[in-house]
Amino acid sequence: MTAAPELESGGPQDVHVDRRSFLARMAVLSAGAAAAGAIGLPQVAFAGPATARSRTGPHPDAYTSPRPEAVADPTELTIAEAAYLLRAGTLRPEALLEAYLARIAAYDDVYQAFNLVLTEQAAAAARSLRRGHYHGPLHGIPLAIKDNYYTAGVPTTANSYVFADFVPPFDATTVAKLTAAGGIVLGKTQMGPLATTRATTPDGVVTTVNAWTPENPSTNPGGSSTGTATAVAGRLATSGIGTQTGGSITAPSNAQNLTGLKPTMGRASLYGIVPLTYSRDHPGPLARDAKDAAIMLAAMAGEDANDPRTQGLPPVPDLVAAATPVYRGSRVRLRWPTRIGVIPGFLSGTSPTAAARRAFLDTLAGVEGVTVVDVTLPEEWDLLTGRFNDVRLPERAEPFVPYLRQDLRLFGVSLTSWLQGALMGADEYVTGQRAKLVLLDRVLNDLFEQCDVVVQTSPVPFDIIGLPELALPIGFSGGLPIGTILGGRPYAEDRLLAVAAAYQALTDWHWRRPSDPVSAAGAGRARAQAAAGVRPRLTAAEAAEQSQ
Repeated sequence: MTAAPELESGGPQDVHVDRRSFLARMAVLSAGAAAAGAIGLPQVAFAGPATARSRTGPHPDAYTSPRPEAVADPTELTIAEAAYLLRAGTLRPEALLEAYLARIAAYDDVYQAFNLVLTEQAAAAARSLRRGHYHGPLHGIPLAIKDNYYTAGVPTTANSYVFADFVPPFDATTVAKLTAAGGIVLGKTQMGPLATTRATTPDGVVTTVNAWTPENPSTNPGGSSTGTATAVAGRLATSGIGTQTGGSITAPSNAQNLTGLKPTMGRASLYGIVPLTYSRDHPGPLARDAKDAAIMLAAMAGEDANDPRTQGLPPVPDLVAAATPVYRGSRVRLRWPTRIGVIPGFLSGTSPTAAARRAFLDTLAGVEGVTVVDVTLPEEWDLLTGRFNDVRLPERAEPFVPYLRQDLRLFGVSLTSWLQGALMGADEYVTGQRAKLVLLDRVLNDLFEQCDVVVQTSPVPFDIIGLPELALPIGFSGGLPIGTILGGRPYAEDRLLAVAAAYQALTDWHWRRPSDPVSAAGAGRARAQAAAGVRPRLTAAEAAEQSQ
């Protein structure tokens, strides 16, 4: 807990970013997508503090005294709670890892969250961490890694026929940063084929289930980062990483009661990640609460010589401090005064989702420093966020044209979107790129003139235009989580985390965990289905509809 300053030094990072320079940068990024890293990008003009706290060393706000139920079961610990015990020496990295491996052995044939568990490699890493120096809050934390992140000497399949035999010689930059900070790669998680849909086999058979309804594979567990989300929600890993091109961090986080953070384009490196759309892919954490998401992103973020999207950006702010609630006396207040924008239709209807959204906004409205305001959407919103969204498809198809020519069957159930991209005309593509920049300009200069943070009903359009998003749980309906999404200005991760931290200090939705699947051998419909290989299968039309 942190005492409230009158105004946090320097304010949130978004107030110091020149919007025009970000718009210019995104214009060059879109125009140069085909160059895929061969060009430099304009620097983002930034007038704030030039330094940031060390991102990987011990941070005074990164350690939380654990709840009693978490002490009794190490797999219930958040990163911040586990870090508290690991630093104190009352929990060994090996013991924490063993607790997760036991759950994986007991339940992952139902969840099917992992496609590869690195038992021996993870155990060796845990032993070496015990003997070595202390790295910081990620020291000894078992992490789930989406299978489109390169892992040196370990298969990286992107759950596809195209990469079925691929074993990269190096780690993705973000994986290397997480392990350098003490994180342990527990395994590679199931995902949508080439990151397009919920996790299925390449030919469309559903694999990973929602951890809240493990006996019902038809319940949608979210987008392509499904395996990571289910691993974290089902307590098979402390935290994990995914990627988002069209909702695949925010959607599974909302579906499985997690806090997911998609950062601004370039905040974390994409080098060593199998691409889907060069100008729209984002790496990010799926975590149990805002503090854990901050710890993860703080380790992942920063400049990478191998990815020009990370260069010329504002420094990484103190994300962990931002995700630490502040108080005036005993009352939670917001770290920085913030206008929360409510878009038309967000509160419409009488459904449990609408009721949860109203309660969410009511809670925030009671926090000192928060002003809830109604906002209007920019002109031609539906057109700019709808039809022109297909401009992403040619970027997807272009690097894979040789494989499309070789054998269409390599793309399995997701073939349709790859063909759509290959067949889109140049005039449509150019028009779509122009529309994307018009959309970004209107969001920056119209929407964000009315508010500082906006509530969203979907990841569109912030995925399209590279702006940050944070997903967080706000309730339940029929035993399933209800979540919402907050969107921010360029590099507003610290402000989004501060809003989430204040809300989570006042609510307990993020502490709730799903019940375990039936554990007796042969019992439970999901276990029987998994053993028999009987799961739903996506059709090509369903895959195209889900495709991010």
